[in-house]
Order: sequence, then C-alpha cells, then structure tokens
Amino acid sequence: MTKQDSAETIAQKQKDGVYIRTIKSFVKREGRLTKGQEAALEQLWPTMGLEHKDGLIDFKEVFGNDNPVVAEIGFGMGKSLVEMAKAAPEKNFIGIEVHTPGVGACLMEAGEQGVTNLRVYCHDAIEILADCIPANSLSCMQLFFADPWHKARHHKRRIVQPLFAQNVRSSLMVGGIFHLATDWENYAEHMVEVLSVAQGYKNIATDGDYIERPAHRPLTKFEARGHRLGHGVWDLMYQRVS
Repeated sequence: MTKQDSAETIAQKQKDGVYIRTIKSFVKREGRLTKGQEAALEQLWPTMGLEHKDGLIDFKEVFGNDNPVVAEIGFGMGKSLVEMAKAAPEKNFIGIEVHTPGVGACLMEAGEQGVTNLRVYCHDAIEILADCIPANSLSCMQLFFADPWHKARHHKRRIVQPLFAQNVRSSLMVGGIFHLATDWENYAEHMVEVLSVAQGYKNIATDGDYIERPAHRPLTKFEARGHRLGHGVWDLMYQRVS
C-alpha cells in the first residue's frame, strides 16, 4: 500500500461515516509569538510559505530550478535547517513544522541570513507527505531529534513506524537518503528495528547500525551540551534501493 493509498483509504472510510482515530506524534504547544517571529511570518510567508491546502507541489515551479530537494520534518526553531540551506545553495530545502513560533523563528533566521533556497510548511508532516510531496522526488529526508515518547506506553506515538517509513520511502527517489538522529538510545534502537526490516531500504553504515555525524548536519547547542555531559547522539542513514 502506497502513501497515497493509505490516505485515500482513510478519507473514504471517513466519507462512509467510519471514525478513524489517528495517533499524533506531537502535542500542539503553540506558545506566544515574539514580535520578530510575527513580523517574519507576515513579511516572508508570502514568498517562503507553503500551504497544505494547495496539494501536490511542483518543485521547479516553487524554486525556479531543478536542484535536488531535501526535506526536514520537525525543524524546531529552524536554526540548523537555515544553516544547512545557506551552506548548500546548490540544493533546495523544505521544512515541515507544526508549531507556529518555530516556523516564525525559522523564517526570521532565513531572512537575516539571506537564504532563498528554503520553503516551509506549518502543518502535520504526515499529511504533507501524503498530500503534497511528489512520489520519487526527494534526494533526502531528514528527521532530527523527534519526540522520543520515552515511556513504553507512549511508544505508539513515535513518528518512526513501519507505515511512516514506507511513506518516506515513496517520497524519496531511488538512491535517496533517509537521515535520522536522536539523543535517546532506546529510540535509536527502535528506529533500527523498524528500518532494518522495511522494504526497499539499505543501511549505509559500514560499522554497526550508526554513522558518525556528517559534517553537513550542524551541531546544535543542545547537542553540544549533551556531549559535554557525556550524552550520546545516534545518527542513522538509510538509502532507498528500490
């Protein structure tokens, strides 16, 4: 079943009056926008914002070129995503974040850094994957430090699940990379467990299940503090092979 099939199945059941309870991998905590975030949303959303309601997007139309496209789910406040986009002008970046203050902060940072190869969604990533990202189109999907839902009874809320893995795979071109990172060892093990048996993926690690942090993934302040305290961070890269 493809990601489009799953979305259509849910939509048809809802149309037929069947209640479908979808498990969310996030909790909506909006918080208040700063004046800078609010101004960035007002000024930059018309050129950098993407809307779920507009459906499937044409990357060439959106970016004005055929450069490879990297997408990131859950970019937080967006600082590292903007840093990656600025460092790789030969690529295009799409950020997906559900929290409005984070989107505002990301746009504010992009404006300050003069970044133009970045577009953002303020919406649930599961729905963006299903409805907006073309199949076989991304060179890379990034998922960094997603909510680990560390209590066992909450593990079902973790975004990395078998269906999600296949939805990401459908969005990647063959040869594309699914890059994940977490600072929770149990979640890293869960990711390996899911992706090691997922159809069409190959772990590109050459020594065990994990890789060293690649240079293109910026070291966040939170991550640097964790290193100083002896906390681990696990990077995983799986390639779509079919």
